[in-house]
Amino acid sequence: MKREDYISDEAVIKRANEAVRIELEKNRALGIPVVVYDRESQVIYRENDDGTRTEVGKRIRKERYSERISKKA
Repeated sequence: MKREDYISDEAVIKRANEAVRIELEKNRALGIPVVVYDRESQVIYRENDDGTRTEVGKRIRKERYSERISKKA
């Protein structure tokens, strides 16, 4: 394939986001619980089909992997 035939990174990201959105909608329609991460509170929730949210866990590490490695060295 020629370089001109490739799709852009933006198009790949857009397609991936749409695929995730469609899958979440499908799971909600089927009544399958969905796991959601809240970036602000850094908590992982299990969201049921009736709208209830159950806390599953919290984020433990707050820095990037490279920052953790540099602290050890």
